[in-house]
Amino acid sequence: MKIAMLARNAGLYSHQRLKEAAEARGHDLDIIDTLRCYMNIASRRPEVYYNGEKLGHYDAVIPRIGASVTFYGLAVLRQFEMMGVYPLNESVAIGRSRDKLRSMQLLARDGIGLPVTTFAHDPKQTNEVLKLAGGAPLVVKLLEGTQGIGVVLADTDRSAKSVIEAFRGAKVNILVQEFIKEAGGTDIRALVVGGRVIAAMKRTGASDDFRSNLHRGGSAEAIKISPEERSTAVRAAKSMGLNVCGVDMLRANHGAVVMEVNSTPGLEGVEKATGIDVAGKIIEFLEKDIKRGSTRTKGKG
Repeated sequence: MKIAMLARNAGLYSHQRLKEAAEARGHDLDIIDTLRCYMNIASRRPEVYYNGEKLGHYDAVIPRIGASVTFYGLAVLRQFEMMGVYPLNESVAIGRSRDKLRSMQLLARDGIGLPVTTFAHDPKQTNEVLKLAGGAPLVVKLLEGTQGIGVVLADTDRSAKSVIEAFRGAKVNILVQEFIKEAGGTDIRALVVGGRVIAAMKRTGASDDFRSNLHRGGSAEAIKISPEERSTAVRAAKSMGLNVCGVDMLRANHGAVVMEVNSTPGLEGVEKATGIDVAGKIIEFLEKDIKRGSTRTKGKG
């Protein structure tokens, strides 16, 4: 196969591992800087250009689109889809997962466990929002935040009200969620590939931080997850329509609750924690699942 990977930084661990895994299995993989692509949106002749030249035929595309370039990255990915190139994750599915509000609504529709989550536009409704979420402590999240950035823990109703009103006063959209205290500053990242959990790790936040993101100084270790947690992760991936994703869950008293579904999960933490060749399993899935021009959306939506 000839594979294109859309990625800004070719040197990242995840991107190098995917390239190594593909080449070890006899494939050619080109890492293409997403923002240096440009498109000819012509009737029945969609084309992508890169560094002044029209890109030739690719069998598959692996989108590793950073959150900061989601809009343009999805436009490029849609162009590949319209050219009949098979995407590891489809543009529509990535778009769903990047919209925190939409993803929560889809997960709720499908009956997947979630923390109590509220959303409102008018700062005057802050008291009602706090009441619906069960009162402090509460977690306030920016809709466009990533890697733990834009996530605030409010310990009291008064501080929660101040944070919410400050964000809304600045015209910033936020979600307000119950704080799962019993999780103890840890969460579970389950890697789903092709409808199966292939690896899972427990992430623990730094001693002075309630967030467990590895980018923020957290640590990771391999973990055996329960059948319920495994099922929750697989169902969450299916709700988004993602072939490959990281599903972040907390262990609440009433069972597993999903915090986020990440369409571009990092591989370094989970591979080093579990010793599992996640990159190899992703390429193996691509080999088995690829059918030229078989995307469900073909660039629509």
